[in-house]
Amino acid sequence: MNSVILIAGTRYLAGLLLIFSIYMLLRGHNEPGGGFIGGLIGSTGFVLFAIACGTADARRALRIAPQTLAMAGLGIALLAGLISVIFGDPFFTGQWLFLGASDSEKGLPISTVLAFDIGVYLVVFGSVLTLVFAMEEEI
Repeated sequence: MNSVILIAGTRYLAGLLLIFSIYMLLRGHNEPGGGFIGGLIGSTGFVLFAIACGTADARRALRIAPQTLAMAGLGIALLAGLISVIFGDPFFTGQWLFLGASDSEKGLPISTVLAFDIGVYLVVFGSVLTLVFAMEEEI
């Protein structure tokens, strides 16, 4: 498509969609959102970019093959589930690490639930982009 307005607007909108997708990813533990909806929102930015600028430009902007992102996300999600087994808990039981914790205060909580959500985010992001890029290249 050769619309100057669409190309210029998409560059800003894609960035905003990626930032909002990360917000939805991190918000998803206590409120609606999470890895799945965050991945869908993030991939929407690149889909819009592919429609406006072409699939080749969208692949160059992504810099990593979408299949690689999906496989890395699957590995991260699996690793998040296996960490609980190391501690003797059932598979996918949440584990927390408090960074910077001292005796009088709790630190920054990092959980396997967050790692699983990041894995889901990458799987959804990579899978959607793999499908859409393949369909765009066929047209």
